[in-house]
Amino acid sequence: MNSSALIRPAWTPATIALMIIGFMIYWPLGLAMLAYILWGDRLEGFKHDVNNATDGIFKGFRNACPRGAGSSGNAAFDEWRAKELERLAEERRKLDEARADFEAYAREVRRAKDKEEFDRFKAERRSAGKKTPAAPTEITDIG
Repeated sequence: MNSSALIRPAWTPATIALMIIGFMIYWPLGLAMLAYILWGDRLEGFKHDVNNATDGIFKGFRNACPRGAGSSGNAAFDEWRAKELERLAEERRKLDEARADFEAYAREVRRAKDKEEFDRFKAERRSAGKKTPAAPTEITDIG
């Protein structure tokens, strides 16, 4: 997501102005803009989840159609097309598995980095606690 965009899910002058104008014109528009400001950054994940959930629905429709419905009239072409579609589906499954593996790897790398930073913080804190403070200097009252 481009953080320099004029309208983005954040409290920017443009989004605040649009929210106020939305409330003045028709209150659900203002409410929708407020929701976008508060939860708009979650839209990418929501879109990804909806796409994954609906992929199976459309595959079911395609499989429910009779074989002749998508036929070109050429049996050789139809066989080749079916094999290619199966090959592409297999490639898609492989890509989805690779994506899931990479996401797991990235999570593990982030966890390891967080652990390393925390361990370094603890070590620095321990070493700072072992140092003896300097002897207090006497302050004489001049007067």
